[in-house]
Amino acid sequence: MGRSAGWVTERTGRAPMRSPGRPGVNQRGVKQAFWECIASGASSEQAAQACGVSQPLGPRWFRQAGGMSPFSSKPPSGRYLSFAEREEIALLRIQKCGVREIGRRLGRSPSTISRELRRNVATRSGALNYRATVAQWKAERLAKRPKMAKLAQNKRLQAYVQERLAGKVADARGRRISGPEVPWKGRRHGRRADRRWAMSWSPEQISRRLRVDFPDDESMRISHEAIYQALYVQGRGGLRRELTACLRTGRALRVPRARTRQRGKQFITPELMISERPPEVADRAVPGHWEGDLIIGLNSSAIGTLVERTTRFTMLLHLPPMAGHREGDRVKNGPALAGHGAEAVRDAIAAKIATLPAQLGKSLTWDQGSEMAQHAQLRIETGLAIYFCDPRSPWQRGTNENTKGVYAQISETFHDCLRGVCEC
Repeated sequence: MGRSAGWVTERTGRAPMRSPGRPGVNQRGVKQAFWECIASGASSEQAAQACGVSQPLGPRWFRQAGGMSPFSSKPPSGRYLSFAEREEIALLRIQKCGVREIGRRLGRSPSTISRELRRNVATRSGALNYRATVAQWKAERLAKRPKMAKLAQNKRLQAYVQERLAGKVADARGRRISGPEVPWKGRRHGRRADRRWAMSWSPEQISRRLRVDFPDDESMRISHEAIYQALYVQGRGGLRRELTACLRTGRALRVPRARTRQRGKQFITPELMISERPPEVADRAVPGHWEGDLIIGLNSSAIGTLVERTTRFTMLLHLPPMAGHREGDRVKNGPALAGHGAEAVRDAIAAKIATLPAQLGKSLTWDQGSEMAQHAQLRIETGLAIYFCDPRSPWQRGTNENTKGVYAQISETFHDCLRGVCEC
């Protein structure tokens, strides 16, 4: 026979509470250490390994939290009892120590111990027994902020934000055109072609526009950070997580700032940066110093450009698709077969430089694209000294950028002539 409905209340004098299931307090310290590793710039797998948990568990914690730490970065103030202190209270309680004796050993007020034993005892067994894990779970449950998110409460505001995030498009007659269905895949954003940048509003645009559309309604106010948190954090309330596909970045998860600072090409070292380039290259007095880059076209097509700094002599690199491109399944971590991968670019540059006299192949300046990952092998084959520009600094290869602009204009005019729409 099972217990009656009011059995716990009759035995303990307290209302029944739902079962906490597996207490999560034992993982709290591990999770805090995990998020400290994430904040330092480590990947989810590295943070999980550093904390002593299984490797798949780290990415799972990261996805569930939306890439945002659920713990405060500030250390606990000591005002509230910790889990270690609750374990000590449970042990001393078993030893029949009184409230004042427990308070004296822990350095706490007797009233603090008395309230703890009265509020957070376990009642599931029908007796008022004090267990550290159950007490910690009850304390965390009572400490949760009861206030709902503003987007979850205000349906009018929620509809306004979702409509502009989704970037709903209308035709000339005013009829709504639904955008592509971008599935939520947990960690990865949707395909670049499926993102609705042109019609979607950014959270900051929405936040600022609310003051214009509703100047007298203070309930229609929300910060852009609140919109981001409603998108990234599960249970925050208000917005569907699939709307992250409509953001400008397309990120499904928030990326920690320290992790973005560590981004960079592994094949680039400080001695290869443009600041280490000899002064004679900048003077343009001696020929033989080149600038290079790629021009990416439709369907992953590409050509390379090599421009000599002194004479502006330009050579084009033919980069056709490699064998096996778009045929069958891709090999995981295999070479890029579109024609502008590291191997193809290395071979194309080496073939062009081999046609020049030796005194005209002194140095090559490129941006930090992954197509130059095999620059060391290229230097061995050709003898070129290779240097890399700073990130997001195309003016450091100004000669090549100007040449690419000229070629783009010529190409556009040529296609217009073929279509018969030019004025020439």
